[in-house]
Amino acid sequence: MTPEMTIALALGTPLVGAMLIAMAGKVPNLREAFTLLTALATFGLVASLYPLVIAGNQPGLFLLEIVPGVPLSFKVEPLGMVYALVATLLWIPNSLYSIGYMRGNNEKHQTRFYFCFPLAIASAVGIAFAANIFTMFVFYETLTLSTFPLVTHKGNSDAVKSGRIYLGILLTTSVCFQLLAVLWIYALYQGGDVSGIDFVRGGIFKEGLASGAVAPTVFGLLFFLYIYGIGKAAIMPVHRWLPAAMVAPTPVSAFLHAVAVVKAGVFCVIKVTVYVFGANALLEYGQGHWLLYVAGATILIGSLIALFQDNFKKRLAYSTISQLSYIVLGTALLTPIAIMGATLHIIAHAFGKITLFFAAGSVYTAAHKTQVSQLDGIGRRMPWTMGAFTVGTLSMIGVPVVVGFISKWYLISGVIERWELPGGHFDEVFALLVISFSTLLNAGYFLPIVYRAFFKPLKDEDLKHPHGEAPWPIVTALMFTAGLTLFFFFWNKPALELAELVRRAVG
Repeated sequence: MTPEMTIALALGTPLVGAMLIAMAGKVPNLREAFTLLTALATFGLVASLYPLVIAGNQPGLFLLEIVPGVPLSFKVEPLGMVYALVATLLWIPNSLYSIGYMRGNNEKHQTRFYFCFPLAIASAVGIAFAANIFTMFVFYETLTLSTFPLVTHKGNSDAVKSGRIYLGILLTTSVCFQLLAVLWIYALYQGGDVSGIDFVRGGIFKEGLASGAVAPTVFGLLFFLYIYGIGKAAIMPVHRWLPAAMVAPTPVSAFLHAVAVVKAGVFCVIKVTVYVFGANALLEYGQGHWLLYVAGATILIGSLIALFQDNFKKRLAYSTISQLSYIVLGTALLTPIAIMGATLHIIAHAFGKITLFFAAGSVYTAAHKTQVSQLDGIGRRMPWTMGAFTVGTLSMIGVPVVVGFISKWYLISGVIERWELPGGHFDEVFALLVISFSTLLNAGYFLPIVYRAFFKPLKDEDLKHPHGEAPWPIVTALMFTAGLTLFFFFWNKPALELAELVRRAVG
C-alpha cells in the first residue's frame, strides 16, 4: 500500500465506520462492534505511517484545488503525527468506555452518539495531516460541527444552552479571526509578499519580512488573529465553551478534553507558530511576546478556579484550561526545547486527563455522585477507579514515574534555554514562577480528592446502599489509559523521537 493510499484510508475509514454504525443502529452489539473495529483500523493506518516520518519522509496527498493556489491537500510531518497518534489511539479506550457508560446509564440516542465520534476523528486526522492553512481551517470547522451533537446529546434546556455557548464561541473565533487571517495571508501570497499558504519550516513569512514587503506589525497582528482564532485552545477569555460543554455525557467530556477537540486547539497553536510564523522570526521581530503572559495568566487563573469547584467534572474542566496553557506557554517561549516540551505535553495531558474523566464517569455510573464533597471513602468501594484517578492526578502534577513529569522537565529545560538568549530575563522568571506555583495549585485541587477517597470514612448513605465498581468496559478502559500514563514514563522513545524532529523543525 502506498503512503498516499494510507493517508486516504486514515481519513476515509472513520467515515465508512460512521455509515456502518448508522446502518446497524437497531442492533446494539453490531453497532458497537463497528465502533471498536473502526477505531482499531484507523489507529492502525495512522501508526503505519510512523516509520516513514521517523525516517525523515513526509508523505503527502493532493485531493483537489479549490481556487488557484488553494489546494485541499495533506502532508504527514512529525508534529501532525503526534496529534494523529494520540487522537486515534485514545479513541479505542474511549469507544470501549462509551459502551459501558451508555448502557450503564441507559442513555438515549445511542446510535447518533456513536455516529458522531468517527466524524470527529476524521476531522482530527484531517487537521493533523493538513498541508496548508486552508485545509487545516476546513477540518477545524468540521470538528466543531461534528462534536456539537455530542455536547447537546441530552437534549434538555441545559444541554441546548451549553451547545449554543460551545458553537457560538468556537465559530465566532474561527470565522472572525482565523478565517480573516487565512484570507489575509492568501491576499499577501497572491501579491507575492509571502511564500504561499503551505506549512513550511521556518514559516511562510521569511522572505516577506526579510525584504520588507511584510511589516512586522502586520506579521504580529496576523499572529494575534490566529491565536485567538483557535478558540479550541481555550486561552482566556475565550474559554467559557469548555466548562459549558461539561453538561455532555462523560465519554464526550473525555473526548473533548483528551482525544480530539482541545488537543486540536493546542496542536494548531504549535503548528502555526512553527510552520506559519516561525519561532525565530517571532523572536527576531519582537512579535507575539504577549502570548507568554496570557498563557501564564490562564494557567494560574484556571488553577485557582479549579481549586474552588465542588462539581467533579467542572474541577477537571478548569484544570484542562490551565493544563492546555502549559502547551501554549511552552510554544510562546519560542525555543526549540520548550516547543519540544509543549509537544510532549499534548501526549502527557491526553493520557492523564482522559483517565481522570473516565474515573469521574465511573463514579457517576456506579454511585451517581457528581460532587467532590460526596467522595468520602469511595476508594474503598471503587479501588480500581480511584487508583487510576490517583495515577492521572500524579501525572497532572508532574511527579516522577508518570509521563507528566517528562513534559514538565522539557518545559523547564526550555525556560533555561531561553535564559541563554541575550536580553533581560523577566520572561524566564515569570515562566518559572508560573510553572512552580501552578504545580502547587495542581496538587491543591487534585490531592484532596485522593485523600477523601482513600482516607476518609464512608458516608452513611454509602454504608446503607453499598456499591462496587462500574461495568467492566468502563474499568478496563480507565485502567488501560492509567497504564499508558505510567508506561510512557519508562518507554517513551517513539514520543521523544517525534518531539525531537519537531525541535529540529523549530531551529
